[in-house]
Amino acid sequence: MKLFTILAVFLCFGFLTFSPDTSFASEKGGLPGIEDRLSERLDLSDLLHYAYLSNPSITASRESWQIFIENYRIGKSYPDPQLMTTYFPKPIETRLGPQDWNLTLSQVIPFPGTLSQKGKVLEADVRISRLMVDKTVKNIVTAVSSSYYELVYIQRAVDVAKANLGLNQKLLNISQNAYAQDNALFYDVSKARAQTAQIQYDIMLLQELEQTEKTKINTLLNRPPNEALGRAMNLPPKQVVYSLDEIYGLSMMYQEDNLIAEEAILKSEEAIQLSKYENLPSFKFGLFYAGIGQPDVASPPKDAGDDAVGVQLGLNLPLWFGKNKSRTAKAKASKAKAMADKTVTANRTKARISRLWFKLQNSNRLILLYENDLLPQALEAVKTSETWFQEGQGKLSDFLEIQATAYNFQLSLERAKTDYSKTLVQLERLAGVVLDRKNSEPEGENQ
Repeated sequence: MKLFTILAVFLCFGFLTFSPDTSFASEKGGLPGIEDRLSERLDLSDLLHYAYLSNPSITASRESWQIFIENYRIGKSYPDPQLMTTYFPKPIETRLGPQDWNLTLSQVIPFPGTLSQKGKVLEADVRISRLMVDKTVKNIVTAVSSSYYELVYIQRAVDVAKANLGLNQKLLNISQNAYAQDNALFYDVSKARAQTAQIQYDIMLLQELEQTEKTKINTLLNRPPNEALGRAMNLPPKQVVYSLDEIYGLSMMYQEDNLIAEEAILKSEEAIQLSKYENLPSFKFGLFYAGIGQPDVASPPKDAGDDAVGVQLGLNLPLWFGKNKSRTAKAKASKAKAMADKTVTANRTKARISRLWFKLQNSNRLILLYENDLLPQALEAVKTSETWFQEGQGKLSDFLEIQATAYNFQLSLERAKTDYSKTLVQLERLAGVVLDRKNSEPEGENQ
């Protein structure tokens, strides 16, 4: 009855104290508002918020983190006690009577300090898993942002192509009329037709690419592939306020792969200490109870039939010193490997940062080149060649050639802007912080 009362109290306490985590469910409630906006226009912040709440990779990483939290709670707990009973079909006769059955309850107690040290090792696993959540979130942010900037380019390129298509169709009509009046060559007409057909093909190709990119975004948001998405809002390129050497330093402090490598070293150091505890004996305490029956004798002793009660004490003997030595050597080798892995990760990160930095600077140079020099000159040349052609001082083929050059420069400018933004997203992923303002919190702090 007393045992039943204790169990009832614990059950009531569990029901009163347990409350499911509804924070994520409440966050998911914000999706309908974002969903309504996505079909009209796309904002990068909306996409990132949506992906954070719905992407299954992020959900899986969160649950993986929870698994390691539970592993920590399990691992630092005492082993379960053991209860054993033995029944004798043919009771063993003793002086006090036959031994019908016995019951043994035992508990293993690790050497003092072993469980707390094991907990430190498992804490490192929890921290690494938490960093893996941050890494997954940043990977999704990078993927969504890169796809968003690519969609911006495609939609801007469609606008440029359609504007040039109208001009080319106008030039085609002019060339056909001029050819009919013997004021233009058949080559001019053919060239105008070819350029018009090429732009029409570009538009068709870009529209198909737009749908492909939207499908990619939908899959990142865990939406149906053909779900409607509106027009992406154009964002001005961000300017980096850090030097290359500063970005190297930031990556060592905030980039998850480097932080995970550092945690692996700390974990291996704790594992070395744990191996020393594992080389020490553990203890076993127990209670023994034996049920004794009545002896079948003429003159039984006064204590006949009294049950037997005993206390047990045992310990394991770690006598195999080779095994103990190997356990510690294994932990030290793991630390050496973790330190080497950290160096490899740091070098790999710096090499990737260096490549991205070059791409970023090159894209910025191309933007300035097209915006300040090539495109203004090409557009001015288009106006001049059109004037000369209308005044009969220039050839139609020259006009077509200059117009095609201006069209390519417009597309190249949009491509350079997109490459700059996509490269910056990847560079920020490796740096661990946003790079357009200083003294900012690391990415993921406010996730």
